[in-house]
Amino acid sequence: MSATPRHEFYETDERLTLSIFDKGADPAEVSVVFTPDSLTYKHGEKELHLEPLAGTIDPSKSEYTVGKVKVEVRLHKVPESQGRWAKLTRDHEEAPKVAVTNSIKVEPTPSSSVASGFGAKPRKNWDKVTSTILEGSKEKTTEEDPNAGGDTAVNGFFQKLFADADDDTKRAMMKSFSESGGTTLSTNWAEVGKEKVTVKPPEGSEWKRWG
Repeated sequence: MSATPRHEFYETDERLTLSIFDKGADPAEVSVVFTPDSLTYKHGEKELHLEPLAGTIDPSKSEYTVGKVKVEVRLHKVPESQGRWAKLTRDHEEAPKVAVTNSIKVEPTPSSSVASGFGAKPRKNWDKVTSTILEGSKEKTTEEDPNAGGDTAVNGFFQKLFADADDDTKRAMMKSFSESGGTTLSTNWAEVGKEKVTVKPPEGSEWKRWG
């Protein structure tokens, strides 16, 4: 009649190490047989059969060593069964342990938040404003606009100035005109880009915000 040797185990996500306490075991007489879901240890009258294992192993990568006090068996878990088993065997009706993967969805950070810092208001996209203005910067003829001439001619002058300017000059013109409520028009981006342009109404008048 065979006797079951005392045994215990510890594990990592990739491997389970089983210690079978069989003092003075003869390596020539020790037999360990691996299958994907079982382990059988035999030495003289001592026998340990574990089936089905809690998870699936790779027999070709599993191994054992015979020591003076114990036999150490290393079970290599297949990728699909990696993780902590917490036990050696399972019920026949129970499915083998499978690896659990945790996926974390990372939401992209809006570029405006990165540029302006945490909690700051998004900065105005002056390049987009410039592109929009350029679409309407073509000067109209008298046939296209009966009001061509006068103020329209003046507007045409500024439109031409705007169209021929470099990118920094365009941004300076748009930012100064927009933030000053139409009271300032600057072409110096180095100055305008540093801070908000203040409203400068004509002398003798007072600027008021509607609404």
